[in-house]
Amino acid sequence: MPAGSSDAEARAAAETAARLSYGKLVAYLAAQSRDVAAAEDALADAFAAALADWPKNGIPKAPEAWLLTAARRRVIDATRRRRSAAAGEDHLTMIADELAEVAAEPAEIPDRRLALMFACAHPAIDAAIRAPLILQCVLGFDAGAIGSAFLVAPTTMGQRLVRAKTKIREAGIPFRVPERDDLPVRLQAVLDAIYAAFAEGWSDPIGADLRRRDLAGEAIFLGRLVAELLPDQAEALGLLALMVHAEARRNARRDGDGRFVPLAEQTIARWDHVLIDEADALLTRARILGAIGRYQLEAAVQSAHAARRQLGHSDWPAIVILYDGLLALTASPVVAVNRAVALAEAEGAAAGLAALDAIAGDPRLTEYQPYWAARAALLARLGDREAADNAYALAIGLESDPALREFLERRRAMLAEP
Repeated sequence: MPAGSSDAEARAAAETAARLSYGKLVAYLAAQSRDVAAAEDALADAFAAALADWPKNGIPKAPEAWLLTAARRRVIDATRRRRSAAAGEDHLTMIADELAEVAAEPAEIPDRRLALMFACAHPAIDAAIRAPLILQCVLGFDAGAIGSAFLVAPTTMGQRLVRAKTKIREAGIPFRVPERDDLPVRLQAVLDAIYAAFAEGWSDPIGADLRRRDLAGEAIFLGRLVAELLPDQAEALGLLALMVHAEARRNARRDGDGRFVPLAEQTIARWDHVLIDEADALLTRARILGAIGRYQLEAAVQSAHAARRQLGHSDWPAIVILYDGLLALTASPVVAVNRAVALAEAEGAAAGLAALDAIAGDPRLTEYQPYWAARAALLARLGDREAADNAYALAIGLESDPALREFLERRRAMLAEP
């Protein structure tokens, strides 16, 4: 590429590299330094250097390799400053050798994200922080986004993440996939982080947000890695089935004008039937293993919705039963709301509203948009227009997605029709 690029071109190239390679680069650096925080700091410095260098000297043909080389040099410098020559000599020699190896084959940077994920899920780390730590280290989420997802203040989440990274360094936690006997205590956090990343990407169906654009695809890729590594772990297969089922309907979630289309109104022809068949096959493999878990049940719900291909409608009685199992397993208010919606389809709006009334006192639902949207829809079906209007107003106020907000506004406007 010719020398020199505009600041905008350099920034766009750096943003693309960050979106596609951040977790891969942090994992590679951390696997050698055994210090996640140092790896993140070195990579941040490398991106800053790129923004200064690329406008003058041009965007490199292999931005990922350029960033890794720059970050590795900063790791070496940092290690040299904090270690004595005797203590650090072997460590620095190893880093220099690997740097030369990477420079010789810049396109072949090993993807060690899975090893980093399992390192972050080590039992020495507090269980509540394992999935958030994976989200930050491997998928580049900031403390604010993670705190929001886990209902924790950003400053509190940031402090917990710093302590966890310090624990990895001080305890010498190895960056490798554990032996099978050690998997149960770690696997759930890995699966939870992958699903959280998928959900974040799923909330941006048209790819308008650069930060979210590739998250769903990356989550499915990581889910496939885990399922291939652990083909006898039913929940790993269940999570992959759940994500693939959801991905199969991506193109049907918006109409030609970009408007939100609810699942019950989606055009079946716009579903990816190859992906649906794959998801059902994964679910069958998981079922044979005989260990039922949350992700398998959630995937089974999606499969029951996909039955509309053959039945002409979702299998609502089966969906209610599946949500009963999920609710018993998780006690989640989100599951309770989804169960109430399914119950309304299977037994009528009054039954669904009664189920919502039963959980109305849960403070976690006060600002949960789907609760108010479901309540509004059921009240409208029962003819209570005033209460439905109030519920729609709350749901609209809580929704940040413009397309979904516009959908709710349309439904609210229908209350005024004869």
